[in-house]
This record gives sequence, structure tokens and C-alpha cells, in this order.
Amino acid sequence: MFNFFKNNPMLKLLPKVKGKYLNNVNLSKHTWFGVGGPAEVMYIPADENDLSYFLKNCPKNIPTFVIGGGSNLLVRDGGIPGVVIKLDSPAFKKVDIKDNQITCGAGLKNIELKKHLISNELGGLEFLCSIPGVIGGSVKTNAGCFGKEVKDVISSAQIINGNGEIKTIDVKDLELDYRTSCFPEDWIILSITFNAVKESKENIEKTLAEHKAYRQANQPYNQKTAGSTFKNPKGLRAWELIKKSGCDSLVVGGAKVSDKHCNFLINTGNATAKDIETLGENIISQVRQKTYITLEWEVKRVGIDK
Repeated sequence: MFNFFKNNPMLKLLPKVKGKYLNNVNLSKHTWFGVGGPAEVMYIPADENDLSYFLKNCPKNIPTFVIGGGSNLLVRDGGIPGVVIKLDSPAFKKVDIKDNQITCGAGLKNIELKKHLISNELGGLEFLCSIPGVIGGSVKTNAGCFGKEVKDVISSAQIINGNGEIKTIDVKDLELDYRTSCFPEDWIILSITFNAVKESKENIEKTLAEHKAYRQANQPYNQKTAGSTFKNPKGLRAWELIKKSGCDSLVVGGAKVSDKHCNFLINTGNATAKDIETLGENIISQVRQKTYITLEWEVKRVGIDK
């Protein structure tokens, strides 16, 4: 592996691991927006012990960044320097069910949770299945929809810190709030334990179908988007402010505001990350001028400009 990537000097500095190092990975293939530059190195750990060894031995001057499903992420056109960690191996996609609690690996796709809910007749987590991305990302941002948030159903989180130490954190110590949490930047979520409730297979399937139908009718579907772009200001709705401010038809390059829901930005096919970020900043500026309210990005923007 190291000989194969001999042209990247960083690889000579990284610890030898059981997982995989990938060189110069195009991150547009790993995000829902479908834009962004490369990861200098992508590391896919074999399991939590492999990740722990990496974190303990990686030179501290090499930056690291964890990417989940890429559904709420805007990677800038210059890419992400250092090492991008992706929990994409089977060890991080396991599901364990005990009584009415479900423990999910951080790399499990939210949509894959539904088969476990149906087969075990456990409800209360259906809303998670309709949120794009993976379990780990949903928790770190306290994702929510259909009247529920992750904080309403989480019991605990297993994390690994920047020193490679693995800990279990109780929900009361996570300080989950609207689209925020107290997770330090060097914490990586390994798994999450959720509280579920007994429910019939028929009712679970009905709820899942209703959620899907609502999204198809009211939000852009099968398009390159990162979901809600801006957080709702307290007591207000971002989309209403955007529409009221005349931003619902704005376009920058290949990026545009969605015709279905104006708090969603769309890559029409040839947008750059710069197009999308500029469009978002134009919206923030125009809404502030019209309403004196400053919208806050919900989409996480990372990386460097080209």
C-alpha cells in the first residue's frame, strides 16, 4: 500500500494500519451535493481498535476530519487537506438489539435502520429512516423531522476521542439541542444506543410510507441537495424568511434554490462548491437586508477554496 502511494509523502508519516489508506480521493463522490475537491488521504479503519491505534500514532501536525454519509456537507473546491476518516467498514455498520434498545454503528445508513425496525417490531425511530446520511452524523447534529429529534430517542453514545480513548457518554451529558450538541471536535462517534417502543409491523410500515410520501411531495427528491440549508431561527421558519425576502428563485452558476422548498439548494448538474456557497451567502445577505434576521448555515462547510 505504501509503495503504491509513494508519490504522496504524507503516507510515509502515517501509522501502518489494518484498514485502508486511499490517495487523492474525489470527495464529490462522497457527498450528496456532488461537488468538492479531493481528500489528500482517505482512511477507512478496519474497526474501532484500528482507529484507536491510528489516532494514538498519527502525527499531531496532520489534520484529520471525519466524513459520514455526506448528506449535510459542502466540501469546498480545494478539497480537505490531511486525512479524511470514513467509517465505511462492516465493523461500523453493526446493529444490536436488546429488549427495546437498538445499538447502531455510526456508519450505518439511516435508511437501512428500517428493516431492523420492521423485523423486530420496534417503533419510535421511523423519522430517522427518512433523514439522509448515516447514524453518526444524525446524532452529532441532533437531526430531526416529523416532530421528533434524535435527543428524544437516544440513550447513549460510544465515542473515541483524539487520543484514541473509547468512552460511553450518557444522553444527559451530550447537551443535545436544536441542530447542535456538545460534541468536541476531536470526538468520533462509534455507535449510538436508541430507545425504541414495541409497535406492529403494519404501523411501522404505514408511518415509513407516510414520511416518504410527504418528502416526495414537499421536498426535492432524487436531486443533488444537502437537505435544509439554514437552521430555523427561534420561533420562525427559514423557508418563509427566504421566500418573503424574494430569494426563492435565486441562481448562481449551476446552483439554484429548489422550486419545491426554498430552504433547499440544488446542484443542477454543473455547480461548483463555490456556486453553492455563494448562493447561500447571497440568501443570508438578502434576508438580513429585508428582515434584519441573520440565517445560520445548517449545512457544514469544510475544506479550502480552489
